[in-house]
Amino acid sequence: QVQLVESGGGLVQAGGSLKLSCTVSGRTAAIYGVGWHRQAPGKEREFVAAVSWSGRTTYYADSVKDRFTISRDNAMDPVYLHMNSLKPEDTAVYYCAANERGWGLSQTDEYGLWGHGTQVTVSS
Repeated sequence: QVQLVESGGGLVQAGGSLKLSCTVSGRTAAIYGVGWHRQAPGKEREFVAAVSWSGRTTYYADSVKDRFTISRDNAMDPVYLHMNSLKPEDTAVYYCAANERGWGLSQTDEYGLWGHGTQVTVSS
């Protein structure tokens, strides 16, 4: 079993920053990559950013490119999502997920293991 636990959400003003953490534990040998996804009220869950399990390759949605940074320094560290220049439209529940399929790190549907999510609210 793989467990994913998110932390770091909260309320921030537009233009501010937040750092989300995803701690991954359990049987991680089959994980290909870890991604952050978000779901705003009334909208479908969407891909935000992903990093390969080695930490060498990253992927970003166009809407967050140049504002968000995903990182994983080594196998013992959490996966972080550094969010800068936050906008009200970034308000959503942010989920950490693991991909064991071996492809599709930028596609939400290719992730099979999910955390419970953390709320991010950006006020205008």
